[in-house]
Amino acid sequence: MAPRAHRWPRWLYSAVLYLFSPLIWRRVWREHAFTNMRRERLGLGRRAPAGRPVLWLHCASVGEIQAARPLIDALLARYPDHRLLVTTMTATGAERVHALIEARRRAGEPERMEHRFVPLDFPGAARRFVVRWRPALAIFFETELWPNLLAACRRRGVPIAVVNGRLSPRAFRGYRRLHRLMETSLACVDWLAAKSRDDAERFRALGMAPTRLEVVGTLKYDLTPEASAVEASKRLCTRLGSRPVWVAGSTHPGEDEVLLEAHARLRLTFPDALLILVPRHPQRFEAVAALCHERGMAMARRSLEEWPDTRTAVYLGDTMGELLTLYGAADLAFVGGSLVPVGGHNLLEPAAMGVPVLTGPELANFADVAATLREGDALVEVTDSTALAEALATLFIDETERHRLADAALAVVAANRGALARTLDGLAHLLPGK
Repeated sequence: MAPRAHRWPRWLYSAVLYLFSPLIWRRVWREHAFTNMRRERLGLGRRAPAGRPVLWLHCASVGEIQAARPLIDALLARYPDHRLLVTTMTATGAERVHALIEARRRAGEPERMEHRFVPLDFPGAARRFVVRWRPALAIFFETELWPNLLAACRRRGVPIAVVNGRLSPRAFRGYRRLHRLMETSLACVDWLAAKSRDDAERFRALGMAPTRLEVVGTLKYDLTPEASAVEASKRLCTRLGSRPVWVAGSTHPGEDEVLLEAHARLRLTFPDALLILVPRHPQRFEAVAALCHERGMAMARRSLEEWPDTRTAVYLGDTMGELLTLYGAADLAFVGGSLVPVGGHNLLEPAAMGVPVLTGPELANFADVAATLREGDALVEVTDSTALAEALATLFIDETERHRLADAALAVVAANRGALARTLDGLAHLLPGK
């Protein structure tokens, strides 16, 4: 437990949370999933089932769940006597976890995994959650550092790990303004597995003890696409035929317009080219569909089981949990969040599916991955719609270069695997009796 003199940053932080609690609760009230009760946000709900110790993994949303998938599978396999509790902040993250649980159920796997919303970081809610679930180990993914949750775990002797630890320069600058609070919070962490040396250095500058900090690499390289996703990609690719197909995944507002403009330019050279457009957030599906209509582009929607014919310009991927399948069905893949100041998304998802990777310049969240792909000559970078259309057209013409980029991307993924094994070894040292 932190010395009394060092608790004031968290007390002040909690006071600010209580001050803004009406606004926070209003936001949370809208962020709801029918599978979960809203009272989970207050640390309420049923207690942990008796009989098995609980491993708790917290991920913010869909992207983190996807990145943590190798770890989820490995924890369930390595600790068959434990239950795995996965918490998320967002409703879309909740839906993704429930989809994983349902997939395990259909496969006949034992029901050892469940989902809850993470409690809001009020002291009482954090305390109730930890008391009710009594985790044997708390694992926070990437930058999910909640001061009161960390303190509640520390107070009750729950070992704490931060895995796939990531701290972008932008996030670091924000946290530096809260240096005392972050120093107190990081003092609760028993082991922090950083993605890169740069991330580790930023965590150290915020107060993380070097003796409890280790660079293990990113878990994203340990992504192994499921056989079902690969087979679904093959079926979709066969059905789409020989027309040029490219996918733009995890797109954001302001980016879809640029992508549609690039696609219109591409169709001047390849009139039958098809864009599979996959918005990052489901609440934007309708807006993106309307945008396609406004641009005069014939569209089919996957959620409505519509099928793109030869006149269709855009196939809207307005479903959840199918991004890998859609990446794998395309000849080329553009990863969104990179033409707008979002910081990019996971470049390794299309790479792992053996698809050439294109991206915009905004890559702050994946700078290390981008650098590795560049070193392997496995990344095509563009700055605007004109450059994107030109790159697409060039690669559709040059089949040899397409195959080279795909092989190079797969080679980068294969060469950098290993973070999962190092992460599991580190977590094993924190589990009682292990």
